[in-house]
Amino acid sequence: MSQEVATLGGGCFWCLEAVYDDMKGVLSVESGYMGGHTENPTYKQICNGDTGHAEVVQITFDPDVTTYRELLEVFFAIHDPTTLNRQGNDAGTQYRSAIFWHSPEQKEAAEALIRELTTGQYFRDPIVTEVTPAARFYIAEDYHQEYYANNPFQPYCLFAVAPKLNKFRQKFTEKRKSA
Repeated sequence: MSQEVATLGGGCFWCLEAVYDDMKGVLSVESGYMGGHTENPTYKQICNGDTGHAEVVQITFDPDVTTYRELLEVFFAIHDPTTLNRQGNDAGTQYRSAIFWHSPEQKEAAEALIRELTTGQYFRDPIVTEVTPAARFYIAEDYHQEYYANNPFQPYCLFAVAPKLNKFRQKFTEKRKSA
């Protein structure tokens, strides 16, 4: 089995992790931080906006089952790529929309899809998703891993994570691990 890695930031990592955990071809999802200037950042530092990192998920996937483009199609469907440094009530650079590419092919795929979405006027406002080279990935603290799976009735999970997961399940039924 072949494996590739994708790193995406679309607001709170708990939302993205829950969705990609449910997607066929995804082998693992880790919540963490990328794109900043502080070594070994903590969640508290990230939340203060002092480190420059984004909350991200690092996805290991089988490209024979799901493609990088399919991961990106889901990404653009489950978050708002038109709001700068914000997703819903979550505001700050740590919540920016970001694609951290690991190869020239990933960069081209991301830029091509953004062009298509822009040309097709899929969103009313311009896409502000940054497309930048992957940097060092720092895994988030243990309690952030599988957060939704372990805390589905926590208020944030009910009001922020569950709607994104439900949107994925409805829009991408054929891409789900289990229906």
